[in-house]
Amino acid sequence: MKMAELSRRTGVPVPTIKYYLREGLLPPGVRTSRNQADYDESHVRRLSVIRSLVEVAKLPLATIKEVLAQVDSPDQQLHDAFGVAQRSVTAEWSSIDETHRDAAAAMLQKVISERGWNVHTTSPAYRTAVSVLATYLALGSDDLTATLPRYAEAAELIGAADIDALVGRSGDLERQIEAVVIGTLVGDQLIAALRRLAQEDLSRRTFGGAPPAD
Repeated sequence: MKMAELSRRTGVPVPTIKYYLREGLLPPGVRTSRNQADYDESHVRRLSVIRSLVEVAKLPLATIKEVLAQVDSPDQQLHDAFGVAQRSVTAEWSSIDETHRDAAAAMLQKVISERGWNVHTTSPAYRTAVSVLATYLALGSDDLTATLPRYAEAAELIGAADIDALVGRSGDLERQIEAVVIGTLVGDQLIAALRRLAQEDLSRRTFGGAPPAD
């Protein structure tokens, strides 16, 4: 297909497609003349992934280029690509208190060791978890830190479901990367919503309350 057809199929304007080609985000088509090239379904798929990363994940082009470079690497490993994609969508949260960070890190490390997790202590997710626990301690909410083992157990179940979804996309690294990025960002919102629904139900069961009218 020509670029105009590629634009029509994907909803990406021609100037934007040309920009992605110049930046190396989109591989070149098969040259048919000096100013013409043919594109195929792989270009449709790549533009779909780029749109997801730009419009849903709101990632800067430099980060998208890093993610896609991992996809295109001839010696890529899925775990490495997963790490790049996951880091790209994991925002760090800084603690309001630094004096409790050592205690918070010890709490987190204890749970990680108990569950046998093999994770990097330098990852954004690790640092965010330490910051949240440190804030709990600074606010005197020790009872909330006590929920950490149960939270970790639930997180492991969710993580297993996420990895199963990736396995289900086996053989298509681009779709797997898309699942990591979009699934993590949108999935975080779904998990938060389900948590609140569960809280509502359990609060009603525990403390009493009229059933919902609808």
